[in-house]
Amino acid sequence: MSIITSEDLEASPLADLHALASTLGIDGFRRLRKPDLADAILARQGGAAPERSTADGAPTRPERSRRRRGGRARDADPGDEGGSSEGRRAAAADTPGRRNATAEVPTRTVEGVVELLANGSGFVRPDGAKDSDSDVYISAAQARRCELVAGDRVGGPVRAPRRSERHPSLIRIDTINGVAADEAVRGTRIDDIEVDWPTDLLALGTGDPLLTQIARVAPFGAGARVVITGSPRSGKTLVLGKLAAALAAIDGYEVELVAHGVRPEELTDYRALGYFSGNGTTFAAPRDAQDAAVEQAVERGRRVAVRGGNAILLIDTLDGLSDVGARRALAAGRNLRGAGTLTVIATTSRPLGGETTSIVVTAAGKLDEAQSGTLRAELLAKPKPKRAPAKPRAARPARAKSAKAEEPTPEDPAA
Repeated sequence: MSIITSEDLEASPLADLHALASTLGIDGFRRLRKPDLADAILARQGGAAPERSTADGAPTRPERSRRRRGGRARDADPGDEGGSSEGRRAAAADTPGRRNATAEVPTRTVEGVVELLANGSGFVRPDGAKDSDSDVYISAAQARRCELVAGDRVGGPVRAPRRSERHPSLIRIDTINGVAADEAVRGTRIDDIEVDWPTDLLALGTGDPLLTQIARVAPFGAGARVVITGSPRSGKTLVLGKLAAALAAIDGYEVELVAHGVRPEELTDYRALGYFSGNGTTFAAPRDAQDAAVEQAVERGRRVAVRGGNAILLIDTLDGLSDVGARRALAAGRNLRGAGTLTVIATTSRPLGGETTSIVVTAAGKLDEAQSGTLRAELLAKPKPKRAPAKPRAARPARAKSAKAEEPTPEDPAA
């Protein structure tokens, strides 16, 4: 389904309409007036051109014939062989019976990960982060209109490249991260939504003694900001890995793990996990590159939460980021009132401030119960509230309650 409406087109600058018309392959679009160009774009995307009002009995679209030097009509009747191609296309857009005949037939559909360029345009990469011959071009107007960020997964029909183009182009964006595009694009900023303390307990299971101890000493809920701190080689990464495996088994949550600034061997281990995001970076990567990669993952989580979903982002590690980048990543975790949640869990050598849960690991790899804990942990004992995202955010299916999450956490046998 196209998310472009006649109101969107009328409110868009002419430069944006030109960029969109170029992507859709509308010939002679630069010679069309803005109303005619908007109608042609709607027709190419399968929408109906709106009725144009008249003033003082004169139509807004003049019917007169304009003659060129060679005596050929510039805006001839669509059935006239002497009319120009752009005139025939624009006229055909107003003829419902001929609209489908003039629109380009999509060659195929594509689904892949978005990579944005500095000028705002980008590519859909079906093979993930790797460049390939199957990459599909996205115009800057499409990326801006759909509020795309690098790492979004989009899908839609594709047209073949024209003579002057190297890549095929995306005709329209139908889905964004598995949600219909017109539902996904809402324009609500996460900072404009009230934030509550976490109340939905995230159950960690009872099979691992360390997780059982964490659940007793430092439980946390959906929307928490969790830091795992400790000295080098204390086992922070091991704790993060166990938490990731336990959380990935809970229904109704989108779990993503990002690794930046880690050891190459750790990166190899992470790549075997189904919820690992992208290729990651080692500690040799520039700080700016690590900041940008983590921010992209954080932005994906924010959008899931704003749209009413529940996301969990695990980061190993915040140590390679700038102070600003680390704080922005941690601060993204929140329980949005009337919407969804974003839980951020990260390893770091020292507390940052602002976390709701601290998991401190000693040099011997044990949980430091005296230093670990959760703010307002008593709220996690309350029953889970039913989430009903408020308009205009899109409603998401209510997640199934986890039986494990409602059971009382057993005491640690070793305690």
